[in-house]
Amino acid sequence: MAGRLIFKPVTKARRADFDRLFEAPGSPKYCWCMTWRASTEELKDTTSPTRKKQMHRRIGAGTTVGLLGYLHDEPLAWVSIAPRDTYRRIGGPAATPGENTWSLACMFVRRQIRHQGYGRELIDAAIAYARKRGATAIEAYPVDPKSPSYRFMGFIPAFERLGFEEIGREGARRHVMRLALRG
Repeated sequence: MAGRLIFKPVTKARRADFDRLFEAPGSPKYCWCMTWRASTEELKDTTSPTRKKQMHRRIGAGTTVGLLGYLHDEPLAWVSIAPRDTYRRIGGPAATPGENTWSLACMFVRRQIRHQGYGRELIDAAIAYARKRGATAIEAYPVDPKSPSYRFMGFIPAFERLGFEEIGREGARRHVMRLALRG
């Protein structure tokens, strides 16, 4: 690896870094990580500029949306990690009373640093961030490595290696995987 990433939560103060990452070539600027967050009303307009504004509203309101990964002060990676109730129906079983479940909904690493182990760092950082904020479990929704879609949600083997267990399926491709954080 070219160096370890430094992770920082997306806040109003880091919104320009978030924009810079999402507007870079090959980045997920088509969705702005709103696919699983948009309300029914927001789903009426799913254009990139509208989704960007929707995400900016959440960031401006102080809503937890995820972490940026920096390498040499440049934002080069992203992981969407937030309380499950900040997403619309993303998958998994109904919330268990007393649980504070967070969802890891997507990840992105800029092309120039892919295949260097940063995916593992993204997941590890998401787990640590959620745990520090009181999460009792994390759900993820990865796909098989050969899946033609939903690849930004990660791949099953990476989550299995970190102790996530499959607890169900959501649709034809996404697997619902869970990591208990108690203890």
